[in-house]
Amino acid sequence: MGYVPPEARKGRGATRADTGRFERFEREAQPDGWDLPEEITQVRTDVSDEQPRSVVNYVRSPDLPFDRSINPYRGCEHGCIYCFARPSHAYLGLSPGLDFETRLIARPGAAQVLDRELRAPGYKVAPISIGTNTDAYQPIERDREIMREILKVLQAFKHPVAIVTKGALIERDIDILAPMAAQGLVRVGISVTTLDADLSRRMEPRVPGPKRRLKTIERLTQNGIPVRLMVSPVVPGLTDPEIENILTAGVEAGADAASWIMLRLPREVSDLWKDWLAEHYPDRAERIMSKLREMHGGKEYDARWGHRMRGEGVYAELIAQRFRRAMAQLGLKRDTHALRCDLFEPPFAQGAQLGLF
Repeated sequence: MGYVPPEARKGRGATRADTGRFERFEREAQPDGWDLPEEITQVRTDVSDEQPRSVVNYVRSPDLPFDRSINPYRGCEHGCIYCFARPSHAYLGLSPGLDFETRLIARPGAAQVLDRELRAPGYKVAPISIGTNTDAYQPIERDREIMREILKVLQAFKHPVAIVTKGALIERDIDILAPMAAQGLVRVGISVTTLDADLSRRMEPRVPGPKRRLKTIERLTQNGIPVRLMVSPVVPGLTDPEIENILTAGVEAGADAASWIMLRLPREVSDLWKDWLAEHYPDRAERIMSKLREMHGGKEYDARWGHRMRGEGVYAELIAQRFRRAMAQLGLKRDTHALRCDLFEPPFAQGAQLGLF
């Protein structure tokens, strides 16, 4: 399909819907030949279902503090233009651009599959991370409640879980999360990229605004649920002046820990990001890209482990120093207490009979 005009993609992040890199043929919109005004069709969200055979995804990255995750959805309607997960949509034969945020795949039945996997005789408990690829609390979760059903299973098994989200919908599940937090079974990370509502709306079009996310931190922490403020991603020349202010706002809302990640542009994300910059911030585009190349040895992205999250060089170290100093001044922690694994206990399966004594 290629470039999509702004009037057809209101409230979306990407400007394009290019064919996925694994497809044999490219799609391209062409005029119909009639000398009549073309009707502008608004890009709509389409959701299809996938019946998962397994839901616990094991990862082996030294950059990550977890070794397993769950994704209730593929694609994310939040539409964050910088999302590093966009290239994963190409594996589905879809565009990492507009398809990633409009052609979503829900995974009903995930909770039942999770129940089965946690009962496996060889299963060894360790914290499960949710929301590190696509956000479990994106808008469609309000109706589907797949994440809520997953949480019910984790609560029943007393299984530790770490959640990352930008969605205020997580407040709906405080009734589950608060008792789990009291047992040391849950920690939440809330991502705040900027305090500028206009920039946020352009960069993260269907995410709750910065003030609303800070309110979510406040409501979670008031209910005893520990929250890490995630300044992610830091965009050089665009959001980097806000680091100290974001951290201060997070502390005032109740966050007790913080972390940061530099903007990452893997595969198709690089071109999508540059198109977005050209449309929204053409006067800053070259400065932003030059800083990114400076941190990645002249490239727009370097996927090496131990490097991809922060970059290297003078600018990257300057950001790291500012972050460390602000955290020290505000009393924020980098490392937090480990989630408890010793409470894990599979409940009796529905319909199972008690053994004879």
